[in-house]
Amino acid sequence: MISSTVRLSPGNISSSQVPLAKPQASGQERQTWSRQMDFIMSCVGFAVGLGNVWRFPYLCFKNGGGVFLIPYVLMVFVGGVPVFFLEIALGQFMKQGGVATWNIAPLFKGLGMASMVIVFFCNTYYIMVLVWGLYFLAHSFTSPLPWATCGHEWNTVNCTTNFSRVCFNQSLSPSPPNHTGLRSSVMEFWERKVLRLSGGLDEVGDISGYMVLCLLATWVIVYFCIWKGVKSAGKVVYFTAVFPYLVLVVLFFHGVSLPGALNGIIYYLKPNWSKLSEAQVWIDAATQIFFSYAIGLGALTALGSYNRFNNNCYQDAFILALINSGTSFFAGFVVFSVLGFMAAEQGVDISNVAESGPGLAFIAYPKAVSLMPLAPLWAVLFFLMLLVLGLDSQFVGVEGFITGIMDMLPPKSFLGSQRREVIVAICCFTCFTIDLSMVTQGGMYVFQLFDYYSASGITLLWQAFWECVVVAWVYGADRFMDNVACMIGYRPLPYMKWCWSYVTPVVCMAVFLFHVVNYKRLVYNAVYVYPWWGEVLGWFLALSSMLCIPLTVLYKLLHCKGTLMEVRLSRVCAATLLIMQKTTL
Repeated sequence: MISSTVRLSPGNISSSQVPLAKPQASGQERQTWSRQMDFIMSCVGFAVGLGNVWRFPYLCFKNGGGVFLIPYVLMVFVGGVPVFFLEIALGQFMKQGGVATWNIAPLFKGLGMASMVIVFFCNTYYIMVLVWGLYFLAHSFTSPLPWATCGHEWNTVNCTTNFSRVCFNQSLSPSPPNHTGLRSSVMEFWERKVLRLSGGLDEVGDISGYMVLCLLATWVIVYFCIWKGVKSAGKVVYFTAVFPYLVLVVLFFHGVSLPGALNGIIYYLKPNWSKLSEAQVWIDAATQIFFSYAIGLGALTALGSYNRFNNNCYQDAFILALINSGTSFFAGFVVFSVLGFMAAEQGVDISNVAESGPGLAFIAYPKAVSLMPLAPLWAVLFFLMLLVLGLDSQFVGVEGFITGIMDMLPPKSFLGSQRREVIVAICCFTCFTIDLSMVTQGGMYVFQLFDYYSASGITLLWQAFWECVVVAWVYGADRFMDNVACMIGYRPLPYMKWCWSYVTPVVCMAVFLFHVVNYKRLVYNAVYVYPWWGEVLGWFLALSSMLCIPLTVLYKLLHCKGTLMEVRLSRVCAATLLIMQKTTL
């Protein structure tokens, strides 16, 4: 037992007090990556996603151009890399998924449950972006492109192909009933053909048969990518992670050759030093890091758990951070070269065509390719890249969820005795059933609820804050550094320990409080205000993960005997004994 003089603070418990060695597999041997590059490519596929292409370039343009790189890079080193490394190293040492790995601090096992809830919601709604991308891809093999012309059954009498006469800032807004202004053909294809957008969350409408087929096809692809575990996923990811880069390079060289591309790139990078004094710029940088690095979802822990024990996860964390942020920066040149061309073609300012999120993928970029020679070719390449870029993030996210489920199921239970393929099928079917609500006429409003609340900035920041606090202040930062040294052969730089202990928790909590203080009611593209019951549903999605942590702590404290200090010490003892049982001297 640990004596009563031990305090729960970084540096108080070192390797001299807890024997450290390679954990042994208990029971069935855990799968490992066939080669280490499988792990690297899987992390690239998961963390490098749509946010790198459709969110970072816009944030850079919005927040001072090249100046935005200063807070962004700073947040990479004080927030992104430390937590990214923590999650991978934790999974690699414990050889467990996102739930069971928190046996290192049983009192805070709610962290694992919270990550499972977040990644479940994320898997459920994120796939809709792939469904829309697949639908656009299927319509990209015609000339002219269906969204480039009017006269279709989904168009209104106000349809126009003269995009310069349309207000770009309201390109995603639903049309008021008495609206008589012009609307672009791209906008009408998106709203009236793809979404079939209703008037609000309470107007569910019917289900689109074509979208159900796209949804089913996407989930079938995800299922067969992961049904055999990391042995199959590790092979698929070589294509899904590399192919988007090939397309990005092709689109880059084509984009910079277009007239007006240079003006777009200048808009993207032109520094505005005054922006550094604005709090929102720093908040955007921190939020983007946590989104794009896929922190707090438990999937990185699951991926790390399949590593060999002596893998250099410390080196991997920096390599993957460089790839992730480098992709974001490079994607800006691809996006803004095309937007510069689009602005030049229509004689408007670039700020009027710059979009972020789905607005870039399904409004701005389709408009741009419709103006290019060989438009179907560039549309096919773009939407194929979009589909593959999101697909690997999706199936690795589902793999992380499945890993957590498998680790939690008792081997002798009914589900625990089932083959992995059955568990994966059940999870995919459950998500597919929930997704049916998002292929209705009111589906976009449901999608935005999930996107804004279930895996939002506040939930990820809350999760990352507690991960750092638990590892640094409950388990012990120095002890964890010794665990890492046991795996890779040397101790990481001390800055990691200081980030886990002080810097990263302060950054996470500061940004979290900024979001809470500046909270505004959810609005769909500045037009539709969500009803109060929609807000309640959204907060239920957010709190369903956030409350897992304090409620688990409260439950365990109420069911434990002794004083709070005795409980804290017993939890440390339990964690120590658990790890010692997993080790050989």
